[in-house]
Amino acid sequence: MNKEKTKPRKNPRRAPAVTPPAAPGNRGAAPTPPRHPPAAARVPVPPPHGVAASGARAGMIAIVGRANVGKSTLLNRLLGEKVSIVSPVAQTTRRMVRGMLNDPRGQLVFLDTPGVHQASYDLGHVMNRTARAAVEGVDVVLLVLDGSTPPRDEDEGWMRRLLFHEAPIVALLNKCDQGTDQVVAYRQRWARVAEEKSAPKQADWLRASAATGEGLEELVNKLFALVPVGEQLFPDDVLSDYPRKLAMGDVVREKYFYELRDELPHTLAVEVETVEEKPEGWLVKGAILVEKSSQKPILLGAKGRLFKRVVAAAERDLAEMYGVPVKLELWIRVEKHWQKNFWVLKRLGYVP
Repeated sequence: MNKEKTKPRKNPRRAPAVTPPAAPGNRGAAPTPPRHPPAAARVPVPPPHGVAASGARAGMIAIVGRANVGKSTLLNRLLGEKVSIVSPVAQTTRRMVRGMLNDPRGQLVFLDTPGVHQASYDLGHVMNRTARAAVEGVDVVLLVLDGSTPPRDEDEGWMRRLLFHEAPIVALLNKCDQGTDQVVAYRQRWARVAEEKSAPKQADWLRASAATGEGLEELVNKLFALVPVGEQLFPDDVLSDYPRKLAMGDVVREKYFYELRDELPHTLAVEVETVEEKPEGWLVKGAILVEKSSQKPILLGAKGRLFKRVVAAAERDLAEMYGVPVKLELWIRVEKHWQKNFWVLKRLGYVP
């Protein structure tokens, strides 16, 4: 299925604001995650000062960090469009997503990676390897930390790895709008690990909020200062080169994350099999994979209402993303132990 030729997402239309998801116990309405600002409301950046066309900058930035620190929310906010799904549930992002920010000063190509976590199954190990491999060959590593909570072991693990990385490191304390500030604790942890490893490498420390946009102008300025002078890597009108079928499946999975929270989402996957482009709109056919027959009623809900809400919410999001009406035809299929099956993971695009 994932051999479909990648069709880059163009830098498209506005993404209208929608109502935030309902509280966990309220399943009366189709929950939809908060949208990020339209292209016109992207992170404000000042015009270039005396930068000629020959002096434009371009580079690859790997966004890394432990699970649920806001990496995908940050990418969507920076680009002004939704290219990576988000939810309050950890480990939402399973594949690396690439998004491009174009500016008069040049182009920043961001690699949004899965959050590193304690993996207990094959899919989890694949996600961790994807995240760790993403830092190889990039121009800047953007380490995202949850500034509202004290450092955790996974944060220290990234620090230990990046202390010996050749690229510049920007450590971003996200969620600075939540009233707590752990910047001192994180800087002390970095200094302690650096002393222990006798590594003199320093990081540039910034504070920001992906939710409100606070601090992101300074972040963009810093990243442009760090990437090298060079030609842009992608055309101006390309927002993301993430394969279309994978992006569509992720949107359906995102809706289930908002409906079910921790009840089931980590054991389901969505496989989009065909996309028929008709004059009246697109017809998308695929399957939702679960590991046990007993999980199918959970996805359907009472009288199939939950399933219908998810499909309707996903169709709305996809229509906004691609600018055409989208009709989903999905069925639920049991694929036992799919998270431990290499060939199923490869078919779903989790394994290169």
